[in-house]
Amino acid sequence: MHVPTQRSTTIAAVLLPGERSRVDAAGNGCFAVVHRDSVPDAVRVVRERAVDAVLVSVHRCAPDEVEAVGHLVREFPGIPTVALLSQHDPSATDMLLRLGASGVRQVVDVTSPAGWGRLRQVVGQPATRAVARIQAPILEALAETPPDARLFVEAMIRLAPDTATVTALAGRLYVRPSTLMSRFARAGLPSPKNYLAAIRLLHAAYLFETSGLSVADVAYRLEYSSPQSFGRHLRAMLGVTALEFRRRFPFPVAHERFIALMIEPYRFIWREFHPLAAGGSGP
Repeated sequence: MHVPTQRSTTIAAVLLPGERSRVDAAGNGCFAVVHRDSVPDAVRVVRERAVDAVLVSVHRCAPDEVEAVGHLVREFPGIPTVALLSQHDPSATDMLLRLGASGVRQVVDVTSPAGWGRLRQVVGQPATRAVARIQAPILEALAETPPDARLFVEAMIRLAPDTATVTALAGRLYVRPSTLMSRFARAGLPSPKNYLAAIRLLHAAYLFETSGLSVADVAYRLEYSSPQSFGRHLRAMLGVTALEFRRRFPFPVAHERFIALMIEPYRFIWREFHPLAAGGSGP
């Protein structure tokens, strides 16, 4: 059985032309770089897609962009903003002080070879904060489930942000959609469609913890076709608007609700459930 791989780490970067190729080379096999020409352009990348870190060259950041860096740090505290130093000069020292005052706490000095290893260490780790926070209590509640059931839950949580349908989920897990749905039905569990939709809302609740993300930002992060489509999903699932969801279902509340409704009543079924095993079925 194939196991889906996690998405690669992505960083948004504002660099000098000569720094771009060197950062790309350092990230080969470790992280992917989305290059932009200004800090506001990089902020737009952060709003529009899942980004694990922002890298700003102290030699490329303009003085009038320091305020935008400060907004980035405050509005997206879960995404580290890292300053890159590739040469020592008085202007670089001045910009480092400005960036530090704006809230940037990490600097990578690549004037020596060891700096490139440090860069990979700082920004090359996959972003798993959302997945880790969603998975841990759910897997704890499912502690006695078979290995393939745990694999299914782990993969569903990891893939949910960019997997909107059961057909797409089944394809990424190398199982037929009809087989997956029939196994859930025979076991007496809610449908995989309901589980996937509920977990996507957990990701939405996690994203809404970031004050810098609007409703539209969250909708596009989760690959809804539009904010209106996201709103229709929320009304169908919970009978609330997106703004009401953000206010009434902060992440801890949404998470507790998911476990209470989707896990606890079916705990004993999950102990015998095999959604992915060859020839598997419900208990």
